Amino acid sequence: MSTTTAGSVAKPTAPVNAWAGALRLLDYHVIVYRRTWKGSVITSFVTPFFTILAMGVLLGGFVTSDPARLDGATSYLAYVAPGMVASQAMTTVFGEVTYPVMGMVKWQKIYFSMTATPLGVKDLVLAHMGFVTFRVLTVSAVFTAVLAPFGVFESVWGTLVAVLVQLLIGLAFATPIYAFACGLEDESAFSLIFRLGMIPLTLFSGTFFPIANLGPVMETVARITPLWQGVDLTRMLVLGRMDWGWAAVHVVYLAVLTALGGMWAVRRLRRRLVQ
Repeated sequence: MSTTTAGSVAKPTAPVNAWAGALRLLDYHVIVYRRTWKGSVITSFVTPFFTILAMGVLLGGFVTSDPARLDGATSYLAYVAPGMVASQAMTTVFGEVTYPVMGMVKWQKIYFSMTATPLGVKDLVLAHMGFVTFRVLTVSAVFTAVLAPFGVFESVWGTLVAVLVQLLIGLAFATPIYAFACGLEDESAFSLIFRLGMIPLTLFSGTFFPIANLGPVMETVARITPLWQGVDLTRMLVLGRMDWGWAAVHVVYLAVLTALGGMWAVRRLRRRLVQ
């Protein structure tokens, strides 16, 4: 459908809703990923496997500790495995919503051509978040399957739910980072995001050691980070040691962060595209 006025060019109307528009972009993301998926195999699957082998199996063989000090894990490998799964979900997101978003806004200007069609800004954001969800799901599922033979998962149902939880963890990072990236004038700030954001979060959010070792102040800081929220929830599930109160806090925290980041992303991208 289109609307016209005297002396003007016909313009297509926007889709009925954002979900319909986002589905129309499915083929774009599928085609792009079919051409580029080989480049993500090493970083998404091979690197995590060797990391867990080095940190959990080899180094873990020298680490002995009371399970009470490892959040209930019977070994260091069992402790670090769920942390690595959650951390990998975050790392995947950083790779998908920084430079790719900058490219679509600044270098290739794909977003500008998309919004020249009936597609709206919400459609673009939802479609990209849908692709990010797919990437996180595949990476987490494969990583979990690779870890399964090591016997580190105590609860089958908990492990299955934990894979789905990675989607929430991923979105909690994806929406605010996407919002930040789509409004940047250049890519120079990405180095700060990786060095001052991703790396410290990976090291000090309970992935490799309990945050109680950080001291009272830093432990409090670690607890309010989204990665610790995700790591703790994932570890609860795979070890079968649920604290339902904390689990509810984690889910609400991650869901609220996702929603707020999504609203910011739509607002910031719309402002960028109409400049």
